[in-house]
Amino acid sequence: MNTADLLVQCLENEGVKYIFGLPGEENLHVLEAIRNSSIQFITVRHEQGAAFMADVYGRLTGHAGVCLSTLGPGATNLMTGVADANLDRAPLVAITGQVGTDRMHKESHQYLDLVAMFSSVTKWNAQIVRPSIAPEVVRKAFKLAQSEKPGAVHIDVPENIAAMEVTGEPLSKGDLEKTFASFRSIKHASEVISEAKNPLILVGNGAIRANASTSVTEFATRLNIPVANTFMGKGLIPYTHPLALWSVGLQQRDYISCGFDHADLVIAIGYDLIEYSPKKWNPDGKIPIVHINATHAEIDSSYIPEVEVVGDISDSLEEILERADRTGKPDTYALQLRDDIRADYERYANDNDFPIKPQKLIYDLRQVMGAEDIVISDVGAHKMWMARHYHCDRPNTCIISNGFAAMGIAIPGAIAAKLVHPDKKIVAVTGDGGFMMNCQELETALRVGTAFVTIIFNDGGYGLIEWKQQNQLGRSSFIKFSNPDFVKFAESMGLKGYRIESTADFIPTLKTALEQDVPVVIDCPVDYRENLRFTQKAGALNCEI
Repeated sequence: MNTADLLVQCLENEGVKYIFGLPGEENLHVLEAIRNSSIQFITVRHEQGAAFMADVYGRLTGHAGVCLSTLGPGATNLMTGVADANLDRAPLVAITGQVGTDRMHKESHQYLDLVAMFSSVTKWNAQIVRPSIAPEVVRKAFKLAQSEKPGAVHIDVPENIAAMEVTGEPLSKGDLEKTFASFRSIKHASEVISEAKNPLILVGNGAIRANASTSVTEFATRLNIPVANTFMGKGLIPYTHPLALWSVGLQQRDYISCGFDHADLVIAIGYDLIEYSPKKWNPDGKIPIVHINATHAEIDSSYIPEVEVVGDISDSLEEILERADRTGKPDTYALQLRDDIRADYERYANDNDFPIKPQKLIYDLRQVMGAEDIVISDVGAHKMWMARHYHCDRPNTCIISNGFAAMGIAIPGAIAAKLVHPDKKIVAVTGDGGFMMNCQELETALRVGTAFVTIIFNDGGYGLIEWKQQNQLGRSSFIKFSNPDFVKFAESMGLKGYRIESTADFIPTLKTALEQDVPVVIDCPVDYRENLRFTQKAGALNCEI
């Protein structure tokens, strides 16, 4: 047995089902070991796609997704997806091939110090410098990747080390015990919540990672406190719930901004500051905060909690519920916003203008998708509309890259989502810019049998940047481009392609697309004049009681 064999045995011991990657000269021994294992290797068309697949796999399952590249350019191509996983708190293990240790002290073909390079985009990374340490390195990698706050780790495997003979076996996996908040913090939080007149709950990705949806919903319901979610906290409370105020996180003001303006307490549950800066909703740091999370609060002048309840989120909420009393407290101001929020959403239900308004496109998408189905949003102007208008009944049914906000994630992410949930409808929502960054992975999707639908918001440019330019400068530049015929592009790859010619076409086309047994591309012209209209409307928003 060589080191590569032992490495792959350790991966099997960790429960790895898939490795996403590209073959190369310096990872030949690892690939041969994978070939003889129970793990399915999924060959991708670009290493960035492999990392995005591992990223979304980790986010959906809670188990680290694994991606593999060779050294040099293969490793640098991997980095964007690794960084995305790290900032979006998705567990991921990246493995890179490397030159032999006998070449590292001098100039050498394709050699880069990958441990140094990956240090800024991972929780931890290491090189296997001798065969015997492989089990320790792998066990530590998975433990750190999957422990709160989860993220990316990196293992570098020199080719001569991979080929060396070794004896050893995988290390056993110990269970991670839950930690529980102190009685003092529970008591203090209960008192503060009981006294508040206009409290508001802000829920984030940490509560999804903790599987705390049921606890959050019960907590809000019994205490009659409205709930806003971050982009990455969608579905923690069903969007149909009478206390759900939907998403916060746009850089522009929105209806929910008024709720924060009038709040005398924000109860932040599983909220990571990277999801939406507290300077946007608490610029002066004057709103009292109760921080309920598995980890202590980050330091920020706009986020200084009055009390930190640090421990298992569901247990903390249950303990607070036993002690908090809001009997006789009237509905908060924030609940008065719900009618306005819903009316704004519903006003696009019968809009038949073409090109389609983004609000209408997303409204119709929501009508077709089931509560358990999954959409993966790419990054661009459409992401802002998806975040605001695509509402969820369940956690992890709308995946948005937000911490790193990396374009190109939707198609690779949809492949991973379909592998995890083959029985669910999966839709990748992307702009034409993001589509062209990783559209080559549609061949991967066809080859591995992951049939999903890609909807292209087609405006012939980088719409989000144009939105920013027009808003700040009153003009735009360098953002327009031409596109291929997306229908013919899809057909050339053995997929199916459709082009939307009228707003009424969209729902029947989407339903047909979701019934296909191959990946499908839907080219949909979109009217992004709505971007500036929204900015103007938000600027005129009146938050008076």
